[in-house]
Amino acid sequence: MAPEVSPRRARAVLVALSFAAFAFITTELLPVGLLTHIAPDLDRSRSQVGLLVTGYAVVVVVASVPLARLTQRIPRRHLLSGTMFLFAAANATAALAPTYGVLAGSRLVTALAQALFWSIAAATVIGPFPVAVRGRVVALFATGATLSPVLGVPFGTWIGQQAGWRVAFAVLAGVGLAIAAAVHVLLPSYPPAAGGAARGTAPDGRRFAVLLIATALGIGGFMTLQTYVTPFLLDVSGFADAVLAPLLFVAGAAGVVGTLAAARTLDTRPIASLLTPLSIGTAALFGMYALGALRPGAVALIAGIGLAYAAFGSAVQSRMLQLAPGSTDIASAGVSTAFNAGIAGGSLLGGALLPISGARPLALVGGLLTLAALTLLALDARRGRAATPARTASPLHERLDTATFARPGRAGHGASHPQRAARPPG
Repeated sequence: MAPEVSPRRARAVLVALSFAAFAFITTELLPVGLLTHIAPDLDRSRSQVGLLVTGYAVVVVVASVPLARLTQRIPRRHLLSGTMFLFAAANATAALAPTYGVLAGSRLVTALAQALFWSIAAATVIGPFPVAVRGRVVALFATGATLSPVLGVPFGTWIGQQAGWRVAFAVLAGVGLAIAAAVHVLLPSYPPAAGGAARGTAPDGRRFAVLLIATALGIGGFMTLQTYVTPFLLDVSGFADAVLAPLLFVAGAAGVVGTLAAARTLDTRPIASLLTPLSIGTAALFGMYALGALRPGAVALIAGIGLAYAAFGSAVQSRMLQLAPGSTDIASAGVSTAFNAGIAGGSLLGGALLPISGARPLALVGGLLTLAALTLLALDARRGRAATPARTASPLHERLDTATFARPGRAGHGASHPQRAARPPG
């Protein structure tokens, strides 16, 4: 059984793992911001540097579920702190990479660390919190990932422009070491199966499979454009290289707004929390295709894409914790696989189209993919409403459950009995 965790310590673990998510997503996407600097330094094309994102995602796709199964019995304190040490070492190697091959190899190692991190972090971080507010906790945890485009990627891009792209990776190595130490100190050690979020609260294998397919399609749509957003902004919108970092900041800031907005609905309206960001993202991607050459329109639309991408990611993670048909670690690994299949597929598709048709059609293709994901989830929601009886829990009962989140001394409330939670709507 998991040890009691004080509210203060639970929140500290949440902050530490949110910073870890920040570091991983920054590392994964940093080549997007530094694409035009890495390519000439290593004598490679932009498309080849874009493959650093594609290859990273492919490794996560292949490794997530096997690594989650191999490490099921290792205490999360040791596993997560070791993962962050590996992250730090791999980024230090990237900073010193003399060739494209060494850089690609270092990112392969980082991708393995990320595959393991995303398989176990969500269940670890939300375990001490009540079931009724776990969607909110997921959104707070995801804030670290959404802040990476706001602070991490733009700051890394700026460092790369000022001091060289290698310095950006060296900074990430230092950040990884600090997080590893914090996780080792803060996270208690106990068997993974004893965690309060070890099982889904409303297991449904069929709907979980639909969620995985829609995740791969939706993320693939976003990443078809986002992987090559810098060539789009330079070649289609006509922005100067000096304003790329501020534009990435705008997209990232919108992502934070999207995540915080999702936090208000994840626990009470999980289906709407999935469909709304996909609708916004689809409209924004089609808008970029039609209006991307107009600079004011491009700024607004890139913000809409950032908002939708972040909110959708939070909604998927929260929904996984409800629908997981077995272990949430394995389910989380499945979501990570689907997420990164979308990243790999989108970036590969964008890389194939870019030399042939230029950057503008990437927005159209991305919009078609997110539209397919939206349609799939909407049909599943309709089928679910027809097959599932109405939720019986009263609004007063929901308010009482939610209130325990802020009540002192109740951080472990509900942690040992996640299956007692009412089935979420949809």
